[in-house]
Amino acid sequence: MPRTLYCWRCQTDMPMLTEEEWQVAHPMGYIAQMTQYREETGCSLAEARERGLGYLTVAAYERITGYRETNPNAILHHRLSLYGPPCHECGKPLRTPAARYCASCNAPRVDAATLDASTPE
Repeated sequence: MPRTLYCWRCQTDMPMLTEEEWQVAHPMGYIAQMTQYREETGCSLAEARERGLGYLTVAAYERITGYRETNPNAILHHRLSLYGPPCHECGKPLRTPAARYCASCNAPRVDAATLDASTPE
């Protein structure tokens, strides 16, 4: 089941795909399809998009999440594993799993173990 999480690129909450859902939507197949089509035809990226390449990825994303996305490129960053844990101050996800501070409020990363140790009993 997809989780709704703040997307830094879209600047809004979006349904994010788990790894299993990511395999079903298969956006990397869209990239390979787009690359092959452009190599075969010599067309631009805009022309390839106009041809409707990526519609299978868009349809799978909508089927899984219930959200109608029109841009297959946007789906490339709607993947849970790309984001870090929620910020302990503002609650937005850290931009990457390795982020050391929150890009929204500049709070330093605090891991769960550190938070648990600082909580009085």
